[in-house]
Amino acid sequence: MKERTCCGTIDKKDIDNDILLQGWVDARRDHGELLFIHLRDWTGIVQVVFQETESKELFEQSRDLREEFCITITGRVVMRQAGTENPSLTTGDVEVMASSLTLLNAARQLPFQISEKAMTVGASISTPANVAEDLRLQYRYLDLRRPSIQQNLKTRHRMIKKARELLDEHGFIEIETPSLTRSTPEGARDYIVPSRVHESAFYALPQSPQLFKQLLMISGMERYYQVARCFRDEDLRPNRQPEFTQLDIEAAFVDENFICGLIEKIIIRMFMEAGISLPHPFPKISHTDAIATTGSDRPDLRFGLRFIHATDLFARTSYSIFQQVLKRGGHIIGINVKGQSEALSKNVLQNEYARHVVPGFGGKGMTWMRVADGKLDSNIVQFFSDSEQSAIIERFRCEDGDVLMIVADPSYEMTTRVLGQLRLHVAHRLGLVPENTWRPVWVTDFPLFDPTDDGGVTSTHHPFTSPDRTDFDPTDTHDLLQLKSRAYDIVINGEELGGGSIRIDNYKTQEKIFTALGLSQKDIDEKFGFFINALEYGAPPHGGIALGIDRMVSMALGTASIRDVIAFPKNRSAFCPLTRAPSVVSHAQLDELGLLNTGSPEKTTQTDEKSLLDTLSWVSRIGVGDDEHPVMEQAVDEAQALARQVLSQKCDDDPVFSAIQIENRTRPGKSPVEHPAAADGGLLAHAPAIKGDFFKVANIIE
Repeated sequence: MKERTCCGTIDKKDIDNDILLQGWVDARRDHGELLFIHLRDWTGIVQVVFQETESKELFEQSRDLREEFCITITGRVVMRQAGTENPSLTTGDVEVMASSLTLLNAARQLPFQISEKAMTVGASISTPANVAEDLRLQYRYLDLRRPSIQQNLKTRHRMIKKARELLDEHGFIEIETPSLTRSTPEGARDYIVPSRVHESAFYALPQSPQLFKQLLMISGMERYYQVARCFRDEDLRPNRQPEFTQLDIEAAFVDENFICGLIEKIIIRMFMEAGISLPHPFPKISHTDAIATTGSDRPDLRFGLRFIHATDLFARTSYSIFQQVLKRGGHIIGINVKGQSEALSKNVLQNEYARHVVPGFGGKGMTWMRVADGKLDSNIVQFFSDSEQSAIIERFRCEDGDVLMIVADPSYEMTTRVLGQLRLHVAHRLGLVPENTWRPVWVTDFPLFDPTDDGGVTSTHHPFTSPDRTDFDPTDTHDLLQLKSRAYDIVINGEELGGGSIRIDNYKTQEKIFTALGLSQKDIDEKFGFFINALEYGAPPHGGIALGIDRMVSMALGTASIRDVIAFPKNRSAFCPLTRAPSVVSHAQLDELGLLNTGSPEKTTQTDEKSLLDTLSWVSRIGVGDDEHPVMEQAVDEAQALARQVLSQKCDDDPVFSAIQIENRTRPGKSPVEHPAAADGGLLAHAPAIKGDFFKVANIIE
C-alpha cells in the first residue's frame, strides 16, 4: 500500500516510472491485440493498456475484466501517441502499459452504468440524472463510486473545513451535545425513542441543540460551535431530509452585528471553496419590507419585479371587483413586467394566468393590462377613469411593451403571498433570473409571534428568541402580535440557508413568553423547569445561528436536491431503499420496550393466546375489522387444514412436498442449481429494465 500511486495523480513527471495502481475498472475497450481500460480510484481515472504482443498470458487475463472489478495493476507510465489524448481526463496525456494484473474481487452485473468518463472523444457517458433515483439509492454504495458524487462529498468536506478553520481563528471550540434528549416544542414533530429502562418514557432526537447551546453559554463556555445532526419528522421537499446537518454556533456577550459579521465571513469562505465569489457585505432587509416588495420572507433579489402598491389609486373606482375588495379593507398590489408584452399575449394572460395559474396559487384571480402607444390595453380598461389610468401609468412607471399583473384580495397576507408566487413564476418562465448570479441578504425584524386559528399565538421562530421589548402583556394577543424579534435569517437567491437570533437571557421574560404561548405554570415547570432554573444563575446575553450544511453545499454545487450531497440520504418518502428503513420490529422488541399496550397501566406481553389471524394481520400490515374476523378466521383454518394435509403426505426422499402431484414441478435432485443463463446474465438480457437480479416492473403499490 505504501508503494501505491493514485490514479488521478499521474502526469508527465511520471513518464518511464514503474508504478502500482489499485482501483476499479471504470470502462473497457477491446481492439483485438490491444485492450484498454479506465482504472478509477477516488482521485481520478487513468488509462491502462494491455498488449497481446508483450504478454499473451497477461492479455488473456485482461480480457476477463468487466466494469467495477476491483484490481491491482503494475506498469510503466508512457506518453500517449499524438492525437489519442483524452481532454476529459486530468491524466489524458499519459497512459500505463500494464506488466501485471491481480484480480482482488469481481463484480456482478451492474444495475446501472457507473462510468462518467468517455474513453473516446464524443462517446456517450452516464450521469446520475439518467438513472431512477430510488435505484441509485438502493445501490448507493455503487452510486457513490461516481466521480461526480464523490466530488460533491469532497467539496462538502472542504467547505465544512473552511468553516471550522474560521471559527477556530475567532476562538470558538467544538462541543458535542446529546442526541437523546427530551421532547420540546420547536415547530416540527419530534422523532421519539422509547426507553427500555424507564418504562413508558421516551427520549426525543434533537430538532436542534437549542437548549443545550444556551446552557453552554450559561456555563461560561462563551464561544461554541458544532457540526450537528438534527432530526425533524416533517414532510419532505428537495431541500429537506428527516435527518440533516447544521453548523450550529452560539456566543455570549454579543449582539446581532457580531453574529452577522461572523457568518458573512464563514459563508464567503465556504462558497469560495466551491469556486463562487459572493458579493459583500450582505445587505439587510426587514421582514416587513421583504413581504411588501417580494411577497416572501425568503426574497430572491436576483431580478426586479418588485411589488407596486396601488390600493389608494382605486378609492373611487367603478371596477366592481376592486370595489368589493376595498369594501372589505383589502389590498391591490401589482408588478410591472417590463417589455414583455410580446411574450405575454392576451390569451396567455387571460386564459392561462388569470384562470389557472393564479387560482392555483390560492388567489381568486388576476387583473392584467398591457401598455401600447402610451395607453393601457385590457378587456377591463373601460372600467377605469382617465385619471385612474393616468395614475396607474405613473405609479407603475409604464412604458410601451410593459405588462401589468395585479392581484387584489381582502387579506394582505393572501395578496402578497399569491403575487410573490406569481413573481417567481413569471421570472422563471421569461428567463428573467440571471445565471451564475448570487444575491445574499439578511432578513431581520421578524414578528415574534404569528396568530393561530383559535385566537392565540405561536412562535414565528422558537420560544427562546428575544423580543425587541420586554414590557408586553402575555395575555394581550393584540400586543403580542405587535412585538418584533431580534431574529435574523440568511437568504441567498430565495433560499433560506440559516437562521438565528439573540436569545432570551432573563428567566422572567422567558416565563412570559411561555405564558403567551398558552403554557400553564405546571407545563413550564415540567417541560422547561431545568432551563428556567439555569437562567436564574446569572445568564449572560447571548445569541447564535444555525446554517444548513446540506442546503448550502447543494446550492454552491448547483445540485437538483440536497440528496446529491449527502452520503446516504432518504428518498422523497423518508425511506431508505438501501437498508429498507424504517422497518417493522418484532413483538418481542416492542414488549421489551413496553409498547404493546401503552394505554394500559399493566404491562402487556406476547403470549400464546394471540390468534394466528392477529399475527398474520400484524406481519402483513393489513387490518382486519371485527365484521371481517369470522370469514378471515375460516380462511385461515382452511389454510391450516391444507397445510396439515401436505405434511401428512411428506416422504423422506422428497425435497419438496405438495398437496397435488409434484411431477414436472421441481428439478431432479436435492441440491439447488443455478441455471447457466442466470449466472452469465443471459436470462435478463432482453429485459426492458433490470433492478438488481430481477426484471424491473412498474410500481403497483406505493
